[in-house]
Amino acid sequence: MKKRLIGGTEVQRSSGNVFADLGLPDADKLKIKSGLVIEIRRAMRRLGLTQQEAAKRMGITQPKVSDMMRGDFSNLSERKLMDCLNRLGYDIEIKVKPTSDPVGHLMLAIV
Repeated sequence: MKKRLIGGTEVQRSSGNVFADLGLPDADKLKIKSGLVIEIRRAMRRLGLTQQEAAKRMGITQPKVSDMMRGDFSNLSERKLMDCLNRLGYDIEIKVKPTSDPVGHLMLAIV
């Protein structure tokens, strides 16, 4: 990526995936999981759920909800996060299609 100077500071435009920009392994997976967690937080707020109430509804423990709210979702799979969203009243649709690129891409679209 091209770097440039703004106000004497070297900056670089994001790729759209902060995890990839930081050079973290499994960046695509982390981006998907973080998007799901963001939507879980929105659902909890919209429904007015406490962590304990959300945990019961999602079928996980309150400490796991607490971890999730603090940004630690390493102990939850993408599938479990999708299950949590289902239990909070969300439909999940997965779309698979061929690409013209040599390697496909993972994308999360929240509508």
